[in-house]
Formats: sequence, C-alpha cells, structure tokens
Amino acid sequence: MKQHIPEDGTLLPLMEEFYTIQGEGFNTGMAAYFIRLGGCDVGCHWCDVKESWDAEMHPLTLSDVIVDNADKFPGKAVVITGGEPLIYNLDYLTNKLKERGILTFIETSGAYPLSGNWDWICLSPKKFKAPRPDITPFAHELKVIVFNKSDFKWAEEYAAMVSPTCKLYLQPEWSKSKEITPMIIEYVMANPKWEISLQTHKFLNIP
Repeated sequence: MKQHIPEDGTLLPLMEEFYTIQGEGFNTGMAAYFIRLGGCDVGCHWCDVKESWDAEMHPLTLSDVIVDNADKFPGKAVVITGGEPLIYNLDYLTNKLKERGILTFIETSGAYPLSGNWDWICLSPKKFKAPRPDITPFAHELKVIVFNKSDFKWAEEYAAMVSPTCKLYLQPEWSKSKEITPMIIEYVMANPKWEISLQTHKFLNIP
C-alpha cells in the first residue's frame, strides 16, 4: 500500500538521522544533526545514497519526533538532505526547529519549489533535472559536483544565475577525484571567484 505523505509536512519519510560533522561546502567542520529524507527523482548515476531514491522504503516519521531527536545534541544546527528534500513541504519542520533555537540548513538540487525557513541554502544543481529558476536567487552557496571537464562550463551557467553574494564551490565527484581534482585546482587558480569543496567526512571516515 502506497504511503500517504501529508502536504502540511507533519509526517516525512525519514531514511536516517545522525549527529556528525559537516564534511563539505561552506560549513565544513561544523557539528550538525543530519536529517536524510527519502525520495528523489533526479537520478544522478554517481549518487552514493541511491537507497534514498524510493520514499516508500523509508518510514513516515512525525516531524515533531525528528525535532525532539535533533534537540538532544549540543550542536544546534540541522542539515536537511536527501534524496531531494524539497519534494516535501518543509515549513512545519523548519519552523519547529527554529522554535528550539536550532539553525536550519538544506542541501538541494533545486528541482522543486522552495519551502522551509532556512539559515543556509546549499544549491547543488544536477544535469539530470535542472533547478527551478525561482530558487537560484535564494542560494547562499552553489556547490557543483564536477564529474568531467564539461562541468566547468555548466557550473559557470549557474554562477551567473545566483546572487552576487552566493559562495561558489567546485567539488570533485568522489569516484573520479584523482582525475578531477587537479583540473579543479587549475580552474580555481585561474577563476578565483570559485573555491574548492572536498568531502572531508570521507577522509575523516565519519558519516
């Protein structure tokens, strides 16, 4: 039987939740509670959490319970990721987190309408399903995963769409990092508006 996910966001398909250190992008090194929601139709072939794609595999969980769990830890910051979290209405969840004094961060492909009350929006666009143009101006951080050389030109297209204050990051796709990282280093040195993001959590061997 297909599970019914309420439109008010009071129940969400929770794949996993855990307290860790943010491993990539602008907030690297920050203690944060990660909430990974199930459900994604963007379909990146190099995705390292493909088990998140099918929302039906993950139990519908009360958003109030998720908030209670997050509030047990000393790091008062939550990163909501997926899957693609903006498939769901995140207003309720983020407002409840805010009531507890918890900072709210999202990592999204931008393929769905923006909902939620955010302190930080990391937009990580994907070629498989383009971001909505009404989301790009709200991004605090643009993080482009570089899989091959053509991705640099593609990254510049999105850099032109975000606000002038948006932080710009290029991140090597993990399985091709030995090949791609030298290209990124060269590109950032020639185009210093960009910075390099690395998946430091994989070097640290943490979730």
